[in-house]
Amino acid sequence: MLIRFNVKNFLSFAAREDGHTEEFSMIAGKVRSKKEHLYEHDKLKLLKFAAVYGANAAGKSNLVKAMNFMQQVILAGLPEGHTEKYCKTELSNREKPSYFEVEILLNDKYYSYGFEVILSQSRFISEWLIELHSDNSEKVLFTRDISGNSYVLGGDFRRRGLHDKLENYAEDISDDQSVLFLKIMNQNKRNLYEKYQSATILKEVYSWFKESFDINYPNQPVSNYTYLSRTDKVSEVCRLISAFGTGITGFQVVDVPVEKVMRGLPRSVQESVLARIEQSQVSVRTNEHLKNVSMVMRIASYFFIITVDGSEVPKCQTIEFRHASKDTLFELSEESDGTIRILDLLEILLAGDGKTYVIDELDRCLHPSLTFKFVETFFKMAEAKKIQLIVTTHESRLMDFDLLRRDEIWFIDKKRTGESDIYSLEEYNARFDQKIDKAYLEGRYGGVPIFSTIFPIREE
Repeated sequence: MLIRFNVKNFLSFAAREDGHTEEFSMIAGKVRSKKEHLYEHDKLKLLKFAAVYGANAAGKSNLVKAMNFMQQVILAGLPEGHTEKYCKTELSNREKPSYFEVEILLNDKYYSYGFEVILSQSRFISEWLIELHSDNSEKVLFTRDISGNSYVLGGDFRRRGLHDKLENYAEDISDDQSVLFLKIMNQNKRNLYEKYQSATILKEVYSWFKESFDINYPNQPVSNYTYLSRTDKVSEVCRLISAFGTGITGFQVVDVPVEKVMRGLPRSVQESVLARIEQSQVSVRTNEHLKNVSMVMRIASYFFIITVDGSEVPKCQTIEFRHASKDTLFELSEESDGTIRILDLLEILLAGDGKTYVIDELDRCLHPSLTFKFVETFFKMAEAKKIQLIVTTHESRLMDFDLLRRDEIWFIDKKRTGESDIYSLEEYNARFDQKIDKAYLEGRYGGVPIFSTIFPIREE
């Protein structure tokens, strides 16, 4: 689970006046109400939900982009266009390091992982992984001063045998300013982790970024609808879909010709799908223990399941929906944008333990009452789960102390200099009987648009 995320010198996030990073935290504040919204571990209390507010261009999406950037760098290296991602409010920021760090709860322990990089030069200058303890002490597992060509291995990494192995890998890249140690240690290292259990934290931190940190933008689907193909979830899915007022009363998997699916896709996507089918056919033919390969695909408003077995022609299926008591079935592309959005978000409600979802513009295509209902339902279904949902939104109706805790409401505001500040409603100590949404829209907490008069009214 996410504990904290810190960023500096990235897009609209510069350093604070004291030089520190901008910080977003899921650590619970002093609020005593709604304890069911928390996950408690040892002395730590973590929020399961946070809503981030702010005016357009204030930096809400930049927070999501910063999280996603860190994830991309770890999994795939510096992405295209990274050299221009530093905070451009000051020219000197071009040559300054950008800072990214997460604190996470993983396997009942706390860890801090982060790195610094001079983006304009594509040059990493430091990297670290530290085990944190509830008494505020810490144990360094590894640190790299890349610009100084030095590194330190500590904690369990100093164990006999393992230390020599890790030192070889660290020594190989000690002065390599283009790669991260965490990424190197997740490339063909299966034998190492099978032999040295104490080294697996390197694999587990990497896996958290890859599998548990689920970041989503408005222009991409949150879900590929795999939950609809699970027979054990059919009744629960139907109940949820109906509860959100979509009019859908049921769904079923139906066979469709592959040609029909292909006709509705752009040529580049067709080529990608055909390539995946061909790869799967090769895998089935060359692996005698592999009976078939199923691929679940969600592309725009099209959803389909392609199953490849030993035959030449793959089997293709899609899911269609029934409304009211009618026998007519409707394709996903025939549903409204709001219904498709709800179907996207259902995966979050049905997810198991361990996920931290980040959704940019939760309320896109949703009626305000439906957004409220979704968050309310999330809290009910998350009570027994170890799960988190972080959203950006403009929907002020969520600012209701009957729904949210004070520490679950965050703001991002842009200063006159163009830099973004991140802060929590907890800092304002707002009364529990106060109309928070009204106060927010009046600008009491910042994070709302400030309009200038474009066409002044002439005085008579």
